[in-house]
Amino acid sequence: MKTQSYLKSFKTIFIFPLFLAIIINVQSCKSDKKQPKTKESTIEKVNVINILTQNMDFQMPDTITSGWNTFRYKNASPQTHFFLIDKYPDSITMQNVIEEVGPPFDNGMKLINEGKTKEGFAEFAKLPSWFMDMKNLGGSGLISPNQVSETTVKLDPGFYIIECYVKMANGVFHTSMGMAKGITVSETNSGNTEPRADEKIEISSTDGIVFNDNISKGKHCFSVYYKDQIAHENFIGHDINLAKLSDDVDLDNLNNWMDWSNPKGLIEPAPKGVTFLGGVNNMRAGDTGYFTVNLDPGRYVLISEVPNPASKNMLKTFVVSE
Repeated sequence: MKTQSYLKSFKTIFIFPLFLAIIINVQSCKSDKKQPKTKESTIEKVNVINILTQNMDFQMPDTITSGWNTFRYKNASPQTHFFLIDKYPDSITMQNVIEEVGPPFDNGMKLINEGKTKEGFAEFAKLPSWFMDMKNLGGSGLISPNQVSETTVKLDPGFYIIECYVKMANGVFHTSMGMAKGITVSETNSGNTEPRADEKIEISSTDGIVFNDNISKGKHCFSVYYKDQIAHENFIGHDINLAKLSDDVDLDNLNNWMDWSNPKGLIEPAPKGVTFLGGVNNMRAGDTGYFTVNLDPGRYVLISEVPNPASKNMLKTFVVSE
């Protein structure tokens, strides 16, 4: 099998890493028009779609409205999770994904975890051709146990799959444990308008994460603009994850953990001293997603799930003062 075939297969599988599960609910992050336009603007929420994880699941509606939707994702499980929204060709069903993507994915991951990279590549080459047509359309960044994230994205009508591919302590992806859910986005529009952000983030493969790090405490609506999107060395695109850091956090450990292709990366337990608070998962070049968060004073980081994000200017710390 040629290297190019392996790369195509890998790029396909990991921009999505398998089955997806998603819930939806809608929220508007726009500021109250009666309030002055300040950094700490009031954020109005409308028709939020709630998603709950208690184990390896996504508890949410099977059908949601189209247009701008806000997802409030509560992680009530003991593991770290996220949710990624994937759009497949119209003819593809959840059963197709389970039967045609599951086996090569599971076999390939098992071999890679055993250090048999070449054999793992060969398994991924067995993925169906339609897998290459899958698109990532956002979702929540990483979220620690007992935390809640709020993410807003725009979705067209169609069938989608939501997934989480964080790894169990034994190296098995959460998707293989049931964290994948098919949802239908209806023709009915949510009626929500695009959120109004008071903090703006831009991410690209050339400049990394760019933002104004003078951020006050309180509630904020962040926009995340994807200036470009590429497949990095681990065959997935860049994203935005927000986390609060303790005083004794090891940033080198966090930097290495963000790479799923590292046997010790993106695996339970998450790095000590890091509390993930959400963000915006992979999107296409030119897309914008939003996340809302209440920031207490302390030290934070914006980081992308790519190999060695610090070397790509995709690990940026900042301090929120009193």
